[in-house]
Amino acid sequence: MKQNSMQRFVIIVACCFVMNFAGAYAQPIKRGVVRKTDQASLGYTLIAPFGGQETFLIDIDGNVVHSWTTERKPSQAAYLLEDGSLLRTAKIPNESFNVPGGPAGGIQKFDWDGNLTWDYVVSDDRRHSHHDIEPLPNGNVLVVAWEVKTKAEAIEAGRDPAKISDGVLWPEVVLEIKPIGKTGGEVVWEWCLWDHLVQSFDKSKQNFGQPADHPELIDLNYIERPIADWIHANSIDYNPQLDQILLCGRTFDEVWVIDHSTTTAEAASHSGGRYGKGGDLLYRWGNPFAYFAGTPFDQVLFGHHDPHWIQPGLPGAGNILIFNNGSDRDQRAFSTVDEIVPPIKSAGSYARDPNAPFGPAKMHWTYKDPANLYSPRVSGAQRMPNGNTLICSGETGHVFEVTPAGDVVWDLWNKLGATEAELVHAATAATGAPPGPLGGVAMFRATRYAPDYPAFRGRTLKPLKQ
Repeated sequence: MKQNSMQRFVIIVACCFVMNFAGAYAQPIKRGVVRKTDQASLGYTLIAPFGGQETFLIDIDGNVVHSWTTERKPSQAAYLLEDGSLLRTAKIPNESFNVPGGPAGGIQKFDWDGNLTWDYVVSDDRRHSHHDIEPLPNGNVLVVAWEVKTKAEAIEAGRDPAKISDGVLWPEVVLEIKPIGKTGGEVVWEWCLWDHLVQSFDKSKQNFGQPADHPELIDLNYIERPIADWIHANSIDYNPQLDQILLCGRTFDEVWVIDHSTTTAEAASHSGGRYGKGGDLLYRWGNPFAYFAGTPFDQVLFGHHDPHWIQPGLPGAGNILIFNNGSDRDQRAFSTVDEIVPPIKSAGSYARDPNAPFGPAKMHWTYKDPANLYSPRVSGAQRMPNGNTLICSGETGHVFEVTPAGDVVWDLWNKLGATEAELVHAATAATGAPPGPLGGVAMFRATRYAPDYPAFRGRTLKPLKQ
């Protein structure tokens, strides 16, 4: 039934997509900073456009003050570390994982001067990293990766054979990697989604049970798209106070929280760790229909990206901020930025009424502009120290800052990383749509670092000649 609904939605959303963008971008778009007020947060913004092989640090006027060039084609995520190093994903070709949606395969670290200090590969015939990474306080790196399961393994686990269209499945794994030397690394902890399944399709197979009775498990047959990449976990975040990991299950339209305090053995089980649940889900939110705690009409996340905890010391600290891309939303495609207050208890576990889905029932804060904000892929948001929110509408390379009331106080249309032809296309928007395949001005996320961020100590940041 869900599959039929999705097929109907595709046609509707395709029409709305073109109509939305035709109206929003019918006029030429000026690239660069087009608005700046004294309410904007000071600092430097890190952007890594998909076009080219450069990562840029720009000032509040849009000037490039520093950049890094990679020999490998960059993938999606990029982070500026406190010592001034750039940590980012890199593309490693792998025919076993040859898909357009976010494959990486490598992690690279560059010092401030652009010297490559770590070059690590997370790619073989069994696993391949993708989309996002997360630097940890101990110097290790969390990595999200696909893991191959054969058709036979999937059927034995309880997957409906009719829902294995690619002949394999790629469930997610999370790896914690300790860097060693210039090219080495040690996996010191891992969590595998495959260890936390439930299915009600075949009682003769593994994992049989009712998803409604096991919200801590992931329904092997809940499928938005019957392809190998059936979860598409496009982001990962870490909360050091709780020792928890937040994952984006994009095709489940949910955020998932798991316990990082476990050992690897406990992470493969249903007990152990600080919260006593092993590697089972501690919390999930966004689409209660995914565990039969609601109907499709209760879904509130739609193809989302970048769910993360707001950091300590910032307004809304501990809340979860999400770029809600909006595909299939109310039969009309538009994006929002949503903030929720998770129902967390003092000890770090999550409250839930057994007869209801996980809360909250309402958003704490939402930014929306249906006529102008829609990015069907990538994108993110970040809370600023002054309470504003920096929003990256990644498909079009649009980065802007809004107040809690929704007023735009800083506005940038990216022009870096694009060829002249791509800039002409982006400026005229002749097709009434974004630039098309991710490239040119598009980006995964944008992150602003305050002027007193440790990476800038002792360094002079001035506009570079372009």
